Amino acid sequence: MIWQNYKLGNTISKTPEPVTLWKTERCIIEISSDTLAVPIKLDDEEKGYVLHGHGKLLLDAIVETGEGAIGKSIEKELDEPFLMLGDTKEMQEHFTESSKEDFAAMDYENQQEFLDKAEDLCSRFFREREHNHQSFDGDHGFIFAFPNEAENLDILVAKNSKLVYKAEDVVFVSNKDKVVLKSQGEVVCKNNGKSVVIKKDKSVIIKKTLF
Repeated sequence: MIWQNYKLGNTISKTPEPVTLWKTERCIIEISSDTLAVPIKLDDEEKGYVLHGHGKLLLDAIVETGEGAIGKSIEKELDEPFLMLGDTKEMQEHFTESSKEDFAAMDYENQQEFLDKAEDLCSRFFREREHNHQSFDGDHGFIFAFPNEAENLDILVAKNSKLVYKAEDVVFVSNKDKVVLKSQGEVVCKNNGKSVVIKKDKSVIIKKTLF
């Protein structure tokens, strides 16, 4: 996808029932019923959505090491508009027509106010990707972008068992039994039962895990 060529669709839909957007052993992203959705298009083909409703991101960012468990479970309430890019075919089956009441329920005066907020989110996301010369296509799985309290975007990239999550204070990468966790105090790497912990004071601990 060439980022600057995107545009938003004209039709705003909603989810008549809760939908699970992504689920693995480590991560689940869910949205509630009555979540608003506007498609993101490239050459008239849907490539994703801006979604606004109520939902939740749960991510197990805990790494079991010889020093014990490091990291924490991340729980993020999805009450602000967020972006999802990827294969939309399955998602299209979950939408129905939205109404004025649906916009009012999310504190919008009208449809245009939601579109303006969606456009602002897309502009922030795509401008940053273009600046960093990053591209995306369907082979990359899914990308999610969630606004955070610092008015930046937390990014989650997911494909099959591979997962990358980048937020203000943590970076978490997981692919089956390979895990990397970077926080403000330390970096943890785990591969095939062996763990490496690099502390902020530059000390290094290498141990076999207990399993």
